[in-house]
Amino acid sequence: MPKLPKELKLLLEKQQNEVIGEHSAVKICTWTKKSLKDEGVCYKEKFYGISSHRCCQLSPSMNFCQNSCIFCWRPIEHTVGTEMKGKIDDPKTLIDNAIKAQRKLLNGFPGNPKTNMKKFKQAQDPNQFAISLSGEHTIYPKLGELIAEIKKRKATSYVVTNGMLPDKIKTLSPLPTNLYISLDAPNETIFKKVDRPKLKDAWKRLNKSLDILKTLDTTTVLRVTMIKGMNMIKPEKYAELIEKAQPDHVELKAYMFVGSSRHRLTIDNMPRHHEVKEFTELILKHLKDYSLKDEKKESRVVLLKKL
Repeated sequence: MPKLPKELKLLLEKQQNEVIGEHSAVKICTWTKKSLKDEGVCYKEKFYGISSHRCCQLSPSMNFCQNSCIFCWRPIEHTVGTEMKGKIDDPKTLIDNAIKAQRKLLNGFPGNPKTNMKKFKQAQDPNQFAISLSGEHTIYPKLGELIAEIKKRKATSYVVTNGMLPDKIKTLSPLPTNLYISLDAPNETIFKKVDRPKLKDAWKRLNKSLDILKTLDTTTVLRVTMIKGMNMIKPEKYAELIEKAQPDHVELKAYMFVGSSRHRLTIDNMPRHHEVKEFTELILKHLKDYSLKDEKKESRVVLLKKL
C-alpha cells in the first residue's frame, strides 16, 4: 500500500507539511509567505511571471523516489518506495484538498500587521500549482489526470522530474505549463555520487529523458543544482547535455543548506551567487544557442534562455 507510514506522516507534519491523501501533501513555500508580507517574491515570478502568493506547492508522491540525492532536503531514510500500488489519490479530490490545505496553512496571516490583505484574499484561490515539493512525481500514476484537473481550473502547473521514467515523460498528457528535468551532474561518475540512484541504468534513463525533452510541446527547463566541491566541474560536459535536451530555459541554482541535507553536506557546499554565475559563464562558452537572461541573487540562481 502506498499510504505514508505513521512515523513519516508525523515527521512531515512537524515540518509543516499538510498531508492531504494516502501519499500526497502540501507545504507553504517560504516565498509565498514573503510575498504575502511584501518582502519579496520567488525567482519563478521574476523569470516566468507566476504570482508567488497564489502558488500552491504540493506533491502527489511524498517520499517516493528512485534516487537518494545527497542535496535533498527531505528525510531520504524514510523513502517509501519507487512505485505505487494499492489505493491511489484521486486527482480532483487531491486538488480540492490541496486548496483546503493551502487555506488552512495560511490561516494565521490576517493576524500579522505586515500581511497584504489583498494578496491574502487572492491566495485563497491558487492559480499556480508547483508539483515539486518532495519525491518523484512521475511515479504518481495519475499525473496526467492531475495536470488536466489543474487546467480545468484555469491554473498553471509546474512539474519537476528526475528523468528516471522517460516513457512516462514521453506519454504524459496533457503536459504541464512548465516541465523541469533535474540535471545535477556532468557525467555518470558524478551523477552516482550526487544523485545516488537506486536503478542500475539510471544515467541511461536520464539521457533518454533529455532526448525526449526537446520533442515536447510545452515550456521545458533543465534545473541544475550546484554543489560546491562536488559537481561544479566539467562545464563543457554540462553544455553537451544541455545541447542534447535543447530546453527553453536552464536554471543553475545553488544548493541550499536546509532540511535533512544538513546531515550529508556542510554549509561550505553552498556556493555564493557570484560562484554560480561564474560557473554558468563557463558553461555558456560551450553553448551556441543560449544567453544569460536573468538572475536572482537572493535565491542564488541564474537563468539561461534559448535564443
